[in-house]
Amino acid sequence: MLVGVLSLALGGCSALRVAYNTGPQLAWWWVDGYFDFSREQTAPVKDSIDGWFVWHRQTQLPAYVTLLASAQARVGEPLTPALACQWSNRLADTLAPALARALEQSAELVPALGEAQLRHLERRYAKVIEEMRDEYLQADPAERLADSVKRTLSRAEQLYGRLDEAQRKVIAEGVAGSPFDPQGWMEERKRRQRDTLSTLRRLLAERADRDQRLAALRALAERSQRSPDATYRAYQQRLTDYNCAFAARIHNATTPVQRQRARANLKEWEDDLRGVINGATGAGDPAAAAN
Repeated sequence: MLVGVLSLALGGCSALRVAYNTGPQLAWWWVDGYFDFSREQTAPVKDSIDGWFVWHRQTQLPAYVTLLASAQARVGEPLTPALACQWSNRLADTLAPALARALEQSAELVPALGEAQLRHLERRYAKVIEEMRDEYLQADPAERLADSVKRTLSRAEQLYGRLDEAQRKVIAEGVAGSPFDPQGWMEERKRRQRDTLSTLRRLLAERADRDQRLAALRALAERSQRSPDATYRAYQQRLTDYNCAFAARIHNATTPVQRQRARANLKEWEDDLRGVINGATGAGDPAAAAN
């Protein structure tokens, strides 16, 4: 259940809190890895990242806490494909403001980009594609399937704990029957990369103002989430429908003890996020600092 929520699972209560509190530095390393900013560009980008995390901690984490609390209340129940899709949509809606805010802040930074940054981004994109190829498009189909099963099993066990052989068989059969097309996914990823580069180059060449930049970045994000390729959109819908049914099969194959484990994990993640919130609002409060 709630496969998307597994992204919050970082190995335990303190790990999530530490990861979030070091988030600005991690985000800087990640962004700089794509753009290789100059010394002059570094301070504005870091300030923007810091500002995003302050805003996110203050305004968005409470919604994540609410989502996790709601999941705890339902995790012991059977799951239908329709309900799995509802949870997925709810998660997407909860995360949407964070992306919107990031686009707003990115619009402010675009004018400082130069061709050197865009060439570095292009090279980084090419490296990402090769990494994807190594991970998802192994030449041996059996190896490719085994790795996919291993990834899916790992995500499920992060939530439910160790699965037995019958449950592992459900996962293996579900992965084998999935319409997931790694080659098509990779080609769509390349399209998004080209789209990003051409959008940024156009905005710079046109000396677009802030409103124009933001509109273009929002349109780019929309094309990334909903491909302009009708064939790929139809594939995405088939995959989404399959994954909702697959998540329901996995959940419904779990035992009451495993669902209790899932509830405990969700509660732990909720408490950890509350600790992050309290760490910001309780500055100087010994009780909050110890939370």
